[in-house]
Amino acid sequence: MSIEIIPGIWNLDTSHSEVGFTVRHAGISKVRGAFTDVTGTLTVGDSIATSKVEAVVKTESFDSNDNNRDAHVKGPDFFNVEQFPEMTFVSTGVAGTPEEFELLGELTIKETTKPVTFKVEFGGVAVDPFGATRAGFSATTQISRKEFGITWNAALEAGGVLVGDKVTINIDSAFVLAASN
Repeated sequence: MSIEIIPGIWNLDTSHSEVGFTVRHAGISKVRGAFTDVTGTLTVGDSIATSKVEAVVKTESFDSNDNNRDAHVKGPDFFNVEQFPEMTFVSTGVAGTPEEFELLGELTIKETTKPVTFKVEFGGVAVDPFGATRAGFSATTQISRKEFGITWNAALEAGGVLVGDKVTINIDSAFVLAASN
């Protein structure tokens, strides 16, 4: 597998990146939101096999555009941000072709670590007008929130539950090559 990207340390450009999510609500609609405090690095080795992605998400930064819901999700029923202030991702490998590849890794939420596979699209590399070298990626995966100990729910009168188990994670990211490379 060959992606044309300069070896070295690449830092997540948080102002041009988003870690978003979608979850089914009341069985009839979807709630979307994002985490607004994320850090990450992409360490590119001589080959894709020797490259690595690491990211840290501050759970306090959960934002679904509804203050009441956000307070509930940050509380003990969901993320319990006081006790578990961070979620982490560490890649463990890559599979596929440069056009369509998967990033394998370990996602940790509330001290529970599970393997996840992101489907990734490489957006390319460009030098911006200010001389910074940037690389872009989009990635998506789906997890079971129950597998990470996030089990709160409420039964609906018509049947079913208020919050779906499956959470889709969508990441749009830009990384900037560190100046020391």
